[in-house]
Amino acid sequence: MNNRIAELRKERKVTQEELARAVSTTRQTIISLERGRYNASLALAHRIARFFDSTIEDIFLFEED
Repeated sequence: MNNRIAELRKERKVTQEELARAVSTTRQTIISLERGRYNASLALAHRIARFFDSTIEDIFLFEED
């Protein structure tokens, strides 16, 4: 699953560590999300969307088969 986390984070000049703290996860999780190696739980996706004042659909790009 692709996402716009890195793009949004850089636009707002937020470090991976700052984002991780704000959404109650680790920097390693943010790194994995940004690289597409990890899919966020619904709860984490919701916290990230709230952090960016956006919707889950605007951040996480679901591709249908």
